[in-house]
Amino acid sequence: MSDGRAPGRHNLGTVISFEFRRTVSKPRFWLISLSVPLLIAVVVGLIALSGQTTAQRVESQDSASVTFTYTDASGLIDPAVAKAAGGTPVSDATAAREAVAAGTSQCHIDYPKDPLSQPIDVQGQDLGLFDSSRYNAVAAAVFQASIEKKIGDPTLAKLAVHPPEVQLVTYADGAPTAGIAGVIAPGIFLVLFYMAVLMLGNQMLNVTLEEKENRVTEMILTTMNPTTLIVGKVLALVGIGIVQGLVVGIPASIVFGLFSSSLGLAEPSAGVPMLGSFPINAGSMAIGFLLFLFSFLMFTGLLVAIGAVMPSAKEAGNTFGIVVMSMFIPLYAASLLVSDPHGVVSQIFTFFPLTAPVSALLRNATGGLYWWEALISLVILAVCGWLFLTLGVRLFRTGSISYGSRVKIGRALGWKAGR
Repeated sequence: MSDGRAPGRHNLGTVISFEFRRTVSKPRFWLISLSVPLLIAVVVGLIALSGQTTAQRVESQDSASVTFTYTDASGLIDPAVAKAAGGTPVSDATAAREAVAAGTSQCHIDYPKDPLSQPIDVQGQDLGLFDSSRYNAVAAAVFQASIEKKIGDPTLAKLAVHPPEVQLVTYADGAPTAGIAGVIAPGIFLVLFYMAVLMLGNQMLNVTLEEKENRVTEMILTTMNPTTLIVGKVLALVGIGIVQGLVVGIPASIVFGLFSSSLGLAEPSAGVPMLGSFPINAGSMAIGFLLFLFSFLMFTGLLVAIGAVMPSAKEAGNTFGIVVMSMFIPLYAASLLVSDPHGVVSQIFTFFPLTAPVSALLRNATGGLYWWEALISLVILAVCGWLFLTLGVRLFRTGSISYGSRVKIGRALGWKAGR
């Protein structure tokens, strides 16, 4: 009995629904997806805790008492300041060093004649890998306090040792820019792209391999067009990727928002629109989303074509490794992509299909991608994605029953039909 819908649409909806529900209903899917934000939370928490612990350690080292001897060839050290810090002047530096080595003295400091070109030499009893740095802190504190006392004016003394903070506001096209903090929001799409391909790559390959390995392809193709089957599976993957992106992205954004101050992120300039704790640029976010979507579709089409050619998942996995390597190549040139975003190398990386996703997403996040470059990249990704997907459908239709051998692309495309 017919439900009034065209068979193709009915089959397409059935494939999408089946593939989507089959994946998201597996506990393994949620375990992997939720483990990523959990890992991010743990890492960010450890970084914040480490920063707090380091600050407390530095504070405790500054307040810890140290007894030391010192020689002053510079004449800049104030004896009263040194005495208050636990220092005793000596004339024989060699004997003082030997006393430290013998364990009869805790620390000795040699202040050089020219502190601008010579370091302060410090010897001390070992207090451990981290606590021994208190000797450096004492030597620097005594020197700074002596300089402040010689200058006389407290304000000038503090400015000489601790210059004032500089607050930078930059502008582009008459509007304030977000600075380094503005990279985070559009940069999320780059992270999501890597995660989508790495976490869903095997499923992309299995779009055409699963039925072939299970040897049920003939049965399926008697009731369904191969284009409908593959397009349905691809659309289901897009839905799964969106769910996975939300599951990872929302908790990660919350975590970074809570710990942004502990991570030392620069404050955005005044007047920059914010989303929670992150400054945003609507244009960069829109371009980032489109680049992510078209990049995901292109790699899906490529992996579908690879799966249609290969006879087994094992052989397809080897080729998948090469594809993943192409994704990481732009990271080795990341400094060049950021420092010279419009150079020849950056242009090649941005417009070559396999390196375009990462290169364009990186340049977009750092503000080095012109709108027309983004448009060209989107066109390239869309065209390549369509070509790869069309090729995958054609190869799957021709080689769907080639269970034990690799599909010959030329024969599948009809290049040898006349021979």
